[in-house]
Amino acid sequence: MIYGVDVFTFHDVLEICKKPNKAKLNKAAKEQILKSQKNVQKIVESDRCVYGINTGFGPLCDTKISADETAQLQYNLIISHAVGVGKPIDKEFSKIMIIAKVHALSKGFSGVSMEVIERLILMLEKDIIPVVPEQGSVGASGDLAPLAHLVLPLLGLGQVWEGDQIFETMEVLERHGLEPLALGPKEGLGLINGTQFILAHAIKGLEKFEYLLNLADMTAAMSIEAYRGSESPFKKELHDIRPFEGSKKVAARMVKFLKGSENMKEHEDCERVQDPYSMRCVPQVHGASRNAFEHLKLMAETELNSVTDNPIVLSAEESISGGNFHGQLMALPLDYATLAAAELGNISDRRSYLLLEGKYGLPRLLTESSGLNSGFMIPQYTSAALVTENKTLCFPASADSIPTSLGQEDHVSMGSISGRKFNQVLGNLVNILSVELMFAAQGLEFRRPAKCSKIIEENYAVIRSKVKKLEDDRLIGKDMLAIAELINNREFKVD
Repeated sequence: MIYGVDVFTFHDVLEICKKPNKAKLNKAAKEQILKSQKNVQKIVESDRCVYGINTGFGPLCDTKISADETAQLQYNLIISHAVGVGKPIDKEFSKIMIIAKVHALSKGFSGVSMEVIERLILMLEKDIIPVVPEQGSVGASGDLAPLAHLVLPLLGLGQVWEGDQIFETMEVLERHGLEPLALGPKEGLGLINGTQFILAHAIKGLEKFEYLLNLADMTAAMSIEAYRGSESPFKKELHDIRPFEGSKKVAARMVKFLKGSENMKEHEDCERVQDPYSMRCVPQVHGASRNAFEHLKLMAETELNSVTDNPIVLSAEESISGGNFHGQLMALPLDYATLAAAELGNISDRRSYLLLEGKYGLPRLLTESSGLNSGFMIPQYTSAALVTENKTLCFPASADSIPTSLGQEDHVSMGSISGRKFNQVLGNLVNILSVELMFAAQGLEFRRPAKCSKIIEENYAVIRSKVKKLEDDRLIGKDMLAIAELINNREFKVD
């Protein structure tokens, strides 16, 4: 994969995180970078006033800076903008930010030097990863504060991850025989203008969301097996006459998951007319969430392959001060995806509740000795609490805007908050699905000797490898955590 030349997918970025050497600069990319740097240098040598190259920033855009002061201007820009707060984002998020930033800068419209771009790549390859606080971006001129922290180590400042530990940057640079860099004209601005913090949260969220969408389908199928629900709502004919791609895909997956199930045969002479919505509307609800995933994927991969800093240098004679850094284009789909992820948890909790009601041959609270034992009464409380927490996180951050920079940045996206909330909801969804999986596995115990479909039996065995059937009350909180760990380790077969 070639930075600045190839079209990257979000999967490509995740692969580069694991194997940094998979991406490189080739001759074409280097030519783009050098040409852009030369264009900036010509602007500096001219008398023209160009924002961020020989002017101040934000409301100081009308203050001219001399050629002799340009290096100090870029240094001051980085240190003055590194004002993020809160705990550090996960190291992998910082890696994604570096990859996305290098890819954008290498397209040759930012005026950033080869030396700076190669240092960022080297840091990635040597696993010297900047520590970036999670709060402080309003997603306006992109992610100014987080990106300033991301590039502080270029100046020998800030902190970095090396392995699993955090060190002062200079300590690590000295250990690797590296010197801090001096930034040239436009470089500081090119480095901290952009949407890479928002984008990193979208990319990492997409990875989680993709798996959890698949897991939610399988989990629903296991619950339907335990509930002895009907498979007729998943017939192709029904979804062909309302042909949303998401619902069609989920319906086909449900048919696959339930194929060969002995529990489904119970409906051949069944008097039940129809199942509750959380069972029979799985294609429509899960499908809607899949549509949101596809929308975010399209938007994130467009952003990944875009230039999002400012100004854009087209030539030595033309630069454009515009708004490619504005996070709104990502904030809206992230808020949409947050709602879609929350809905997977919402309907999952309803299926969990149905399994506790004591209907259709299942004992109340999924225990044969309720009264003395509470059975699975209380895990559903946890699920309900997480579902409600997710609802509160669904308020769209993109609906808000607070003017900054003395009104120069008078409309901001809050996309960084959208991205953070999206990942919080996905984290809660893991635990919500772990409750449903625990309930569904217990429900299957009361359907024996009937066998489930092959794939459901395989996933039932995965659960039972860590969590045994509940006979009498025990510390089932540990069971929930064990299943959540199975989810996070991708132990379930979901295709």
